[in-house]
Amino acid sequence: MPDKAWKNRERLVAKFFGGIRNALSGINSKVTHADVIHDSLFVECKLRAKHSAVKLWDETKLYADKENKIPVIALCEKNRPGFWVMVHSEDLETVAKKISYKKETS
Repeated sequence: MPDKAWKNRERLVAKFFGGIRNALSGINSKVTHADVIHDSLFVECKLRAKHSAVKLWDETKLYADKENKIPVIALCEKNRPGFWVMVHSEDLETVAKKISYKKETS
């Protein structure tokens, strides 16, 4: 019997980040509650039919493609510092290389 789609997606995500799928993710795991076992990343996978942030990314990609640019979504919330960055996995390495902001250390 083939794997469930979400298990297969967790394996693909784990491989992308250089980790392994946590077979007992969540409260049952004694290693980590994350979906991916990794030394320094806590990776949570959510496989859904639709995500609203992905719809926004799709719309943004149409404009970005016209300008030959990589779409990047910055998700910001009122009264919370910083922001969350959404890029497609295929573009992550390229986007990371283009980051020019360096956090000052005291």
